[in-house]
Amino acid sequence: MQDFAAIDFETANFERSSVCSVGIVIVRGGEIVDSFCSLIQPEPNYYQWRCTQVHGLTRADTDEAPVFSEVWKQVEPLIEGLPLVAHNAPFDKGCLRACLMTYQMDYLDYEFFDTLKAARRILPHLPNHQLQTVAAACGYDLTNHHHALADAEACAWIAKEIL
Repeated sequence: MQDFAAIDFETANFERSSVCSVGIVIVRGGEIVDSFCSLIQPEPNYYQWRCTQVHGLTRADTDEAPVFSEVWKQVEPLIEGLPLVAHNAPFDKGCLRACLMTYQMDYLDYEFFDTLKAARRILPHLPNHQLQTVAAACGYDLTNHHHALADAEACAWIAKEIL
């Protein structure tokens, strides 16, 4: 795959609409050409302790952040015409759908590819297929796991290797 946008969402709680961070990496011609990252004020706006334990974000981090609809206006032109790639794509696709629905925005039928599904098929020998494990097997050192932009970069690297 030569042209795509890798995307990663982090959520504040177990509601898919509670996106509190997004990372996007744009790949064209097999090269990373752009990236975008933003904190987002989640909806609903509360943090479940388990989610904070995973990514480290709290309400204090996002109280002054823009809401999803404002951030998406910046993202849409970056990803226009590109398929989206995510590690565990059903999660990220679900977040995107839920946020667009919450803000009564149109859901374009984004084409999603899943690096987790591909890794399970192509790299069955790995001890697990978590993002950091697959990234390492593809030659990428993911040192800031669960930071949306770092995860999107790792996903982009994996996609360039196995999709």
